Amino acid sequence: MKNLIIIGAGGMGRTVYSNALESVGYGESYTVKGFIDDNLNALDGFPNYPPIIGTIKDYIPQENDVFVSSIGGASRRPCMEEIISRGGEFIELIHKTARIYKNAKLGKGNFIGAYSVIGNDAVVGDYNMIQAYSVIGHDAKIGSWNRIDTHVTCVGGIVIEDEVNIHTSAVINHGVTVGSSAHVGALSFVIRKVKAGTTVMGNPAKKIEI
Repeated sequence: MKNLIIIGAGGMGRTVYSNALESVGYGESYTVKGFIDDNLNALDGFPNYPPIIGTIKDYIPQENDVFVSSIGGASRRPCMEEIISRGGEFIELIHKTARIYKNAKLGKGNFIGAYSVIGNDAVVGDYNMIQAYSVIGHDAKIGSWNRIDTHVTCVGGIVIEDEVNIHTSAVINHGVTVGSSAHVGALSFVIRKVKAGTTVMGNPAKKIEI
């Protein structure tokens, strides 16, 4: 039996914990060991969670430890790579209500939230967070290290490169590419290519300076 450790004990970490209890393999191939967080008091005032067992910067993976990350944004990849560099393994965490359709391909270390859909022949890379009720359409190509928030719709044939953040209820329209390290604001309707490293928002989505 593997021991799952959740990186980050904030609000999203607590949400990932509840997802883990309802994901494929819970109680059969893994149980939840606890959290790691550089704020050792992050769960103060929040009862009924497993403990924070160490900090991200210092935790040394133990035998049978496996990991999932709740952290998004610019810190996601560095935090995960710290654990990987110490021999840590990230598992695929897929909620039992998620739908993975014909010929869809998923890489390693992905989090797939409740009621989300990965469409026919879609390709999803490694270490992505795809949150509840989001849809990755048919033939979509999703890179690695991305955070896709709740109720996002990625229409068929889109391309999301790497380290992208797409916020709640955004829609990425047919054939659109979102370049690496870009940000898409909540409720945005994206109808044209988003260049790498830029931030867009609105309907239709336009580049903004931040």
